[in-house]
Amino acid sequence: MSDGLFVPAKFGVEPSLGYYLSTARNVLATRIDRAVAPLGLTSSQIGIMLLLWFERARTPNEMSRVLSYDTGSMTRMLDRLERKGFLVRQRSQSDRRVVELALTDQGRDAAQQLPDLVAAVMSDQLRGFAPEEIATLVGLLQRFIANDASTVPVCGAAGGPEAPPEGQIDD
Repeated sequence: MSDGLFVPAKFGVEPSLGYYLSTARNVLATRIDRAVAPLGLTSSQIGIMLLLWFERARTPNEMSRVLSYDTGSMTRMLDRLERKGFLVRQRSQSDRRVVELALTDQGRDAAQQLPDLVAAVMSDQLRGFAPEEIATLVGLLQRFIANDASTVPVCGAAGGPEAPPEGQIDD
């Protein structure tokens, strides 16, 4: 029995919060896929590229944790990016048991273009929204995410938007 806002007996497949969140994510992923396709990337892969570019993660384990991917999925994504020539795996100099990831020249070139491509998609998708509405949406999503104590946000905080590092997109 649920004592929260969502009661199982009233929950169906008709449009609901879950439906809208999922559909919004799918719409955004499809648009970003189209935008990054000329680079040879997908929306699923750009998280890895940007985390490496902005030095927020450097090992497969860190990537899995930050992006909430299981290790098997992460390995397959890294394999594809490595085959495409975007990154290389190398043993850590300080601990040979650790594999570190590094962008190749091709990877750095692609990663450098991603903020502008993603910003253009986000700007178009948010067309017609007032700045206050965007701030409210971001704040609500931050609070929604913060309700899962096991999730470690990559940027921002539930208390309010965090200023992004210089050169980083803020969406």
